Amino acid sequence: MGVEIERFLRLVKALPDCEHRDSEQYTTFRVHGRPFGYLWPRTATVGLKQTLLEQAALVAERPEVFEVQFTAGGFGWVVVHLDAIDLEELSELTLEAWYLTAPEELLAASPSPASLVEA
Repeated sequence: MGVEIERFLRLVKALPDCEHRDSEQYTTFRVHGRPFGYLWPRTATVGLKQTLLEQAALVAERPEVFEVQFTAGGFGWVVVHLDAIDLEELSELTLEAWYLTAPEELLAASPSPASLVEA
């Protein structure tokens, strides 16, 4: 189990209209200018936008994999430890983060978690 950073980057690049911005310590992933995820290479973790209920459930069920990052605008962001998650689950969570952020016109053509795994 575990997902390498390069594999996560391929997954994110397969999302429609995804763009990234690098800074010294992390990379921000955006759709139409709105952030839905972050990558911290130094710690091999990603931050993903989720609903508040999903954030609470993930952290409660598997605190060794997920941590509360922050809450903002009615959403709960989770830190995901890449070495402790499988690609299928990471694909689902990444797609959900993108889906919660993307404009409505992109949602009709959104990829499936399986297509992200294959990317």
